[in-house]
Amino acid sequence: MWNFLQNHLEEVLGSILLALMTTIAFINVVVRYCSTFSFAWSEELTTNFFVWIVLLGTACAFRDRSNLCVALFYSKLARPLRQICYFLSLALAIIFFSVLAYTGVLEILDEIDLERVSDSLELPYWIYSSAIPLFSLLIIVRIVQRACFDLKNGDI
Repeated sequence: MWNFLQNHLEEVLGSILLALMTTIAFINVVVRYCSTFSFAWSEELTTNFFVWIVLLGTACAFRDRSNLCVALFYSKLARPLRQICYFLSLALAIIFFSVLAYTGVLEILDEIDLERVSDSLELPYWIYSSAIPLFSLLIIVRIVQRACFDLKNGDI
């Protein structure tokens, strides 16, 4: 079970969030169609869950080496230049997601300090924002895991 979650955590969480988003949106459409009532909170949840799914998908892409890259130029480079490009891209990705995690923590601290709550459900907004630093750290872990795997197998 642990191995499954370690290798498929992003898919499991993303599937659950997508199922929740779809169900909430479907129920809201049916209720709006059949009455004049609307769930104001449905947009709040689906929008924030979408951001979470994007971050989970990014972690999954780095884990499976399916992230966007320009393979045409990369494959034409000599092996030493390919290795430089590989490690440079890893370093830049780690720096980017580290900065994103850091600014996400700053955002959470501001939201807690300002006691900001969401409009519809009146939940503390830091609950939604907590996904940014948490999933950014997950992405960094997946980048490092992929790099270790590639180094071990000589795939660089």
